Amino acid sequence: MIKACIFDFGGVLVITEDDRPRHAWDERLGLPIGSVERVVHYSDLWIQAQLGRISYEDYWKGVAERLYMRQEDIEALRRDYFSGDRLNYRLVNVVKELREEGLTTAILSNETAELLERLDQLGLRDLFDRVFISAQLGVMKPDPAAYRLALQALHVEPHEAIFLDDALRNVRAAQQLGLHALLFRPEIDVRAEFRRIIEQAADTS
Repeated sequence: MIKACIFDFGGVLVITEDDRPRHAWDERLGLPIGSVERVVHYSDLWIQAQLGRISYEDYWKGVAERLYMRQEDIEALRRDYFSGDRLNYRLVNVVKELREEGLTTAILSNETAELLERLDQLGLRDLFDRVFISAQLGVMKPDPAAYRLALQALHVEPHEAIFLDDALRNVRAAQQLGLHALLFRPEIDVRAEFRRIIEQAADTS
């Protein structure tokens, strides 16, 4: 039977619905559209930050240097960059229902330790029994070690957990370990998909 439901954060619990604030910084810096996002979230700096090898502050300083920005503009960039993000209320309601049914809920995210503060700001912290962050684990999805560490801490076997992520490579890695892994897309009915897996697992237990 299913005992735990594990969720990614970025692109799942929080979705970027408006890219315009990011693109405004591209224009402000005289760069091609998408340049700021590539440096912020698709550079080696971000990988190092997610692994906990550099601090969040040093990460943003590095971003500013690569974008030839003034250091005093970092706070404004950070504020604007995430201003188009929206909480996925439909999924939050699903998480609440799962907890009410007695299932363990957790987050497994490639992120920096600052994610904990963001969860508090969003009012999400109490919805999850455990929060596993790559910067604290020292390993990132899709490395199998990331999933194993989470499963061990939750005291569940792979077949007793459902995992939801918006990155196909992360979903496939989880499936290879034996988790019931789903690829998140805004159009899918997460509640129905979770219910289907939970019922199938109960029938085979």
